[in-house]
Amino acid sequence: MAGAGRKPGLAHRVRAATFPAMTSAALAATFDSTNLRLDATEADLAALCAEAAARRFACVMLYPASVAFAARESAGTGLRIGTVIGFPSGRFATAAKRAEIEAARASGAHEVDIVMNYPALRAGRPAEAGDEIAALTVGAHALDLLVKIIVETCYLDTDQRLAALRLCEAAGADFIKTSTGFGSAGARAEHLREWAAARTGRIALKASGGIRTLADARVLLAAGATRLGTSNAGAILAELEGAAGTSTGGY
Repeated sequence: MAGAGRKPGLAHRVRAATFPAMTSAALAATFDSTNLRLDATEADLAALCAEAAARRFACVMLYPASVAFAARESAGTGLRIGTVIGFPSGRFATAAKRAEIEAARASGAHEVDIVMNYPALRAGRPAEAGDEIAALTVGAHALDLLVKIIVETCYLDTDQRLAALRLCEAAGADFIKTSTGFGSAGARAEHLREWAAARTGRIALKASGGIRTLADARVLLAAGATRLGTSNAGAILAELEGAAGTSTGGY
């Protein structure tokens, strides 16, 4: 039983009436199923790929050195493989990030989640951060990679979050993403709503960090996310299917 002093979770911050109906298949298609644990084994990654392929998740997300392994494990399944670039700090040389992107594509990646040099943005040098992501996005798109830019919203104020959105739009990124999951906080619905209201183009929103339950997923999707980065994708689907009493039920 929840304690009297416990703060309400994500689900209690949005009225249930705002949650759109969604089948388990549609929910599964929003998941970037992630394993970025420092102690992850190849058996863990093989299980991640098998579940993602069977449930038709959007992609798996793992470290660059594991991309080739995932490509072998998922050969013939149609599973998309994503990896992280400049992770988790963003404080990498642009050349190093570019080399990571090129190596990831050669190893079989389809998507890259690039950490913005958000410390430069925080320090009042938005052009530095923007020029880098623009160059990296152009290069990644030339390799037929889908590009998501991680901006670590927990360390940005409102003006900086909106500046990050403008930089990602100007760069031509496919997604702007809230968090690495290694910062002081993860995805927040209010930040997604802020971006959804302010965006001027078609850039999509990815929420990540702290997404553990169906209630969390509901709130973030209602706020505007179309991708959810989570290491709990299977459990969230099981929660939906248990509540609906069927593997194809909605919520």
